Amino acid sequence: MPDASADTPVIQIRDLHKSYGQLEVLKGVDLTAPRGHVVSLIGSSGSGKSTLLRCCNLLEDSQQGEIKFEGEAVRWKGEGMARHPADREQVTRIRTNLSMVFQQFNLWSHLTILQNVMEAPVTVLKRDPKEVEAKARQYLAKVGIGDKADAWPAQLSGGQQQRAAIARALCMEPRALLFDEPTSALDPELEQEVVRVIKALADEGRTMLLVTHDMKLAADCSDHVIFLHKGKIEEQGPPSSLFGNPQSERLRGFLSATAA
Repeated sequence: MPDASADTPVIQIRDLHKSYGQLEVLKGVDLTAPRGHVVSLIGSSGSGKSTLLRCCNLLEDSQQGEIKFEGEAVRWKGEGMARHPADREQVTRIRTNLSMVFQQFNLWSHLTILQNVMEAPVTVLKRDPKEVEAKARQYLAKVGIGDKADAWPAQLSGGQQQRAAIARALCMEPRALLFDEPTSALDPELEQEVVRVIKALADEGRTMLLVTHDMKLAADCSDHVIFLHKGKIEEQGPPSSLFGNPQSERLRGFLSATAA
């Protein structure tokens, strides 16, 4: 990965377009995630939030626009619906530096929690298993489930499984963490366990992109909030202005609906 200065954004997206067949999901979106900042994406279901996150991580191919990771532009070949990354090694390198935490925890059921957290650093990054194990135990303790290292995923609550997934993401020691609705599959009590971990990571100054339905989490954690509506940015800015003084009628309607 090329050396990037401290003021180079970790993620930069310009004029991103994404379609599934005739359905245009993203219609020219710009996004910047500076180092050490938390950027939250909010909006109704179907507004394009999760698709934008997956395009950041190159899990989805976009048809138009530029994606840069620490100043390095993703190289493409083909155009429109035929466009895809030209350099698989570049994709792998970028993905290993952008750890994603999904709504459904995606833990391997046949591996213990410790083995789940160790798997990618050992198999993908080829790191020394003893060093990885020590790190994995540290991260499990950090998210509050150090005593669950030898448990199986099925023995954990949903909140504990999601915290294990966060520890797994941290163990890759990425440049940024991407959260896709990390609390929406949890009941309110378990949700707060995960919210506390995310807030603690934000307080550490980690770079994060957060897709969330939890407006309080977005307000408390974010440096910048983006409100997406039908694939476009309707409004964006610091949480104090978006939540305290929304300008657009659509955002006002969305916030009143989520508060109901």
